[in-house]
Amino acid sequence: MSRFAAVDLGASSGRVMLGDITIDKVALREVHRFPNRPIVVHGTLQWDVLALWAGVLDGLRDAGADGPIDGIGVDSWAIDYALLDSDGRLLGNPIHYRDRRTDGIAEQVGNVMSMEKLYARTGVQILPFNTVFQLVAARESAAMHAAAQLLLIPDLFNYWLSAYAGAELTNASTTGLLDVRTRAWSTDLCTTLDLRADLLPQLVEPGTPLGTLTPKVAADTGVRRGMVFAVGSHDTASAVLGVPARNDRFAYISCGTWSLVGVEVDAPVISEDARMANFSNELGVDGTVRFLRNVMGLWLLQESIRTWEHDGERIRLDRLLAEAEQVPPRRFLIDPDRPEFLPPGDMPSRIRAECLRIGRPEPQTPAEITRCILDSLADAYRRAIAEAARLSGIDVEVVHLVGGGANNALLCQLTADACGLPVIAGPVEATAYGNVLLQARAAGAVTGDRYRLRELLHPIDTTTYGARQ
Repeated sequence: MSRFAAVDLGASSGRVMLGDITIDKVALREVHRFPNRPIVVHGTLQWDVLALWAGVLDGLRDAGADGPIDGIGVDSWAIDYALLDSDGRLLGNPIHYRDRRTDGIAEQVGNVMSMEKLYARTGVQILPFNTVFQLVAARESAAMHAAAQLLLIPDLFNYWLSAYAGAELTNASTTGLLDVRTRAWSTDLCTTLDLRADLLPQLVEPGTPLGTLTPKVAADTGVRRGMVFAVGSHDTASAVLGVPARNDRFAYISCGTWSLVGVEVDAPVISEDARMANFSNELGVDGTVRFLRNVMGLWLLQESIRTWEHDGERIRLDRLLAEAEQVPPRRFLIDPDRPEFLPPGDMPSRIRAECLRIGRPEPQTPAEITRCILDSLADAYRRAIAEAARLSGIDVEVVHLVGGGANNALLCQLTADACGLPVIAGPVEATAYGNVLLQARAAGAVTGDRYRLRELLHPIDTTTYGARQ
């Protein structure tokens, strides 16, 4: 048996998962979880990466206490980055993608380079917080002038673990700076936008060994043997590898704070139709492409609950969902991807205002707002899957819904109803499964292509939701 630690950093929490892998089975368990609390300093929303680093070290100590570890892999959210000076020291907390510094930047970039040309080069969905727009917003900052290296979030943690500074390809492909056809940084794009291409690190494929733990980290954690591997470091890349699909005729919904909805293809789909539908071509494991669209996800519900609890209401999620199930369906539909839903704050008020704007009844109670959110997400999933199938030519037969949303039975059933397809919910921990499976293959503990790796997931419990008439 081989043992691999998956460091999975999410928007609200991080955790270290330990995977025990034999030739025909993978078993996964959580050994440590820690909060991820963004902070506002001088009006700027930032990630507290040093607190996350402390959580990672604590988790590796817990993992190593059970015995030797054969590998460590880090995945996280995409897009955000850290800047380092010439001594490899952090120049400040990475800025959160929900910070308002990118407001209006995409329009400024459009005056220099058309969105059609940008999409043709990168294949990336135009979102206001894409890395390329963040970098344009930060061009004249003191940190940018002082920087010697740029590292995306999982690459920063790989650097602190192993001293290797690189950019794992699946995550690099989300930045809007990578040529999706050549799978290399687009330096001429950087020149056009007056960005520093010299900051961009060397690209590495998922599954690449990066090196052993530094002596200091090994001493601090007690983990002596572990190799650090570049996994599918964009958490969605690992999650898609962790989908227990048996063939290629499936769509996936990686559902958490965000929902990533799409199909797995062999080559980029860079058509005008794909651009107009706002689909991304993000690189995956084994040369695949994740052809997907970002949907706002459970952020809407998370922010609503935060608002209600701040106002003194006690919210039990199971009771809230049971009450939402009794609300008449599809009465309060909205577009969950409206830009006003992106920032933190009073989400219920914004949802009511949007219903009023489009002439829908206003949801009043938490149950009605929750049903509005879930019906709207299911409908957005339906549209995204139908367009992904049409644009890619894949005949979708089943939808795999993985991540935290797989625990939401109402959302899963509404998605099956909306799509008219069976929805297989689970595993919740698809990202960690994909992380440890790729490590195991890189270490030689298992062999085979991505479908062989997925076969190891089939004993894992899932729930199938059939579409109701």
